[in-house]
Amino acid sequence: MSDVAKTIEAVWKIESTRLIAAIARVTHDIGIAEELAQDALVTALELWPEEGIPENPSAWLMTAAKRRAIDSLRRGRMLLQKHEEIARELEWQQERLGDELDESLAQVIDDDVLRLIFTACHPILPVEGRIALTLRLIGGLTTAEIARAFLVPEKTLGQRISRAKKTLSEAHVPFETPRGDELRSRVESVLMVIYLIFNEGYTATSGDEWMRSALADDALRLGRMLAQLLPGESEVHALVALMELQASRNAARRGKNGEAVLLLDQDRSLWDYAQIQRGMTALEQAQRLGGGAKPYALQAAIAACHMRARTAEETDWDRVVVLYDALLEINPSPIVALNRAVAVGMVQGPAAGLDALDRAATLAGDSALAGYHLFPSVRGDLLMKMGRLSEAREEIQRALAMTKNLREQELLANRLKQLEKASSL
Repeated sequence: MSDVAKTIEAVWKIESTRLIAAIARVTHDIGIAEELAQDALVTALELWPEEGIPENPSAWLMTAAKRRAIDSLRRGRMLLQKHEEIARELEWQQERLGDELDESLAQVIDDDVLRLIFTACHPILPVEGRIALTLRLIGGLTTAEIARAFLVPEKTLGQRISRAKKTLSEAHVPFETPRGDELRSRVESVLMVIYLIFNEGYTATSGDEWMRSALADDALRLGRMLAQLLPGESEVHALVALMELQASRNAARRGKNGEAVLLLDQDRSLWDYAQIQRGMTALEQAQRLGGGAKPYALQAAIAACHMRARTAEETDWDRVVVLYDALLEINPSPIVALNRAVAVGMVQGPAAGLDALDRAATLAGDSALAGYHLFPSVRGDLLMKMGRLSEAREEIQRALAMTKNLREQELLANRLKQLEKASSL
């Protein structure tokens, strides 16, 4: 990939959400907004290699998308959707403001992104459609990345996204942030979306980098904004706590050459203790609001156990297991069960961890974890600790074949080298 293409890809990943939100604000149709934003991206791919990268790539894309919107309205492509007034307003703004319009559209306020989230999470859509569409629009994730997050086929996710956009368009869902009870009814799926976005940024599904920090930062920013919007919702504060605590480890999660560094191997002096304190404060707020036993609060409490430990050996693994037990009661997912098995292995030994992992996989069914690379990775690690090196090698090789992230591939390849060395002794 050329340097120009890499720049375009990077700008798109960072700015696509704001770009779509800005255009949706004037078109009142997120499907059309995404189409126009992608048209601007195609134009950049055509022009930038020849003309060079503009001084302000984000503003260039915003201007290009805005002009596409005006052209479409003038041609009457959207007039059937009763957008004549929007066309006149945009043309009037262009005549009156000129280049200032580009600047004003580039300065998309946070409320626009929140409107985009809540519109994509409209109750007219099934939950899966809300989450998939919002991840596509807000996170700038590909269909493949979202499919991996959901552990479902890529084709299934593509169909969900297409149906969701069509449903919103046909129902003429307004581009607005709901109020009162309607707002609160959408909070659960919005929180799930934000956390999935954060997770993709925290550990990238694919690519050359271990993390996509800008994406995780954006999710955290949205979480903080949502906490201001809904100060009485405990799980909003709990999610912010969880993200703050996890993000506080970022500097220690990468080595000097960008390699992945796992939790137990991290230099804890590199953790951001100011951010840890912000996370602890948010967790305390969630608990004061009576939400200490809810999903995000329990996950944040687990993260807090790690943050309180000055060394990996001081981690209160017994409490971690108890918290995972509580989380499984209200959120019996195979991913939670996998994480619990790791904690059980730390408390009772690798054999008990392996037993817990295999029982969880049996209960969940083979298909639930079949494409999730961390399952054979964790299983291989437990087998290695038990001295069952041949079986461990097979599991690590399976995990290596599954992951699309270069840094995870490096991590697993190094583990295979360790196994080969141990086997030769």
